[in-house]
Amino acid sequence: MKQIKLWQDAFSPGFNSRLHDGPSILTLGNFDGVHSGHRKLIGSAVKSATDKRIPSILVTFEPHPQKMLSSGTYMGAMMTLPQKLGILEGLGIECVWAIPFSREFSELEPGVFLGALGKCLSPVELHVGQAFRFGQGRAGDIGILQGWGKTIGCKVAAHAYKAPDGGALSSSRIRQALAGGDIGLASELLGAPFKLTGFVVEGDRRGRSLGYPTANLKQEQGFSIGHGVYVSAVQCQPHFCEPALGLTNVGMKPTFGGGQLAIETYLPGMDIDLYGSRIEVDFLHRLRGEEKFENIEALKAKIAGDVEAGISWWKTNAR
Repeated sequence: MKQIKLWQDAFSPGFNSRLHDGPSILTLGNFDGVHSGHRKLIGSAVKSATDKRIPSILVTFEPHPQKMLSSGTYMGAMMTLPQKLGILEGLGIECVWAIPFSREFSELEPGVFLGALGKCLSPVELHVGQAFRFGQGRAGDIGILQGWGKTIGCKVAAHAYKAPDGGALSSSRIRQALAGGDIGLASELLGAPFKLTGFVVEGDRRGRSLGYPTANLKQEQGFSIGHGVYVSAVQCQPHFCEPALGLTNVGMKPTFGGGQLAIETYLPGMDIDLYGSRIEVDFLHRLRGEEKFENIEALKAKIAGDVEAGISWWKTNAR
């Protein structure tokens, strides 16, 4: 498999650098989470590029536009750019232009952006989600794209996403499901388990004092799911190569007076020093929400029950 080519050139109204010589098949969007609808859209673009024997190029924005434009409601991106690139490479995308997103960029007229896009990438086909909007005031829509496509000889294919339950299939709906702890729905819409990644850092060591030592995750995404206890699949090379059962607590530790958000994973049957190691945590099933306990003994009893329930779920459901 070819390594994906990444461009991170900044865009300006006078942008005219030719990033690619010759025709291309283009996809355009935020692609946060690279959910199952995104994968179908990208699959269509890659197939067309393969059939025509020309490169497939994906244009996205970094950071996510909502981070720059939202007024305090931004929940965070579901994945980092390296995570996204890894998935896109696996789907067959050859090149990615991750345009640095800024408020100034968001205020460009749609035609200015599209004019430069045509000059520097020479698309003969564009695949995009039906609901995608861009440009000043989100004025750029499918009609604008199709009109532009006709002027330069670029076919525009608009894809509509639909969830298995008939509802919306969107990154926004997935974020809402994760915020509510609905891991089952989020996984169904994503087409894969939701994943947090990062490094193990030293915590307050309360887990060890309770008899359940945990790996304290300093996550890379900046995205928080609903507080509670989850069954997770953990990978941490080179310490263990196969996914291991984890019991992951996400929350504020209300029994101990609250404080900062903590993401801590207990690995049943393992006692490995993981400090400084990079781990990946896939969230598979929610056991319960966050609770405050009257005393340490009540907390320990609940943790013991969580571990038993987690092991039982893993034996029945993990593959």
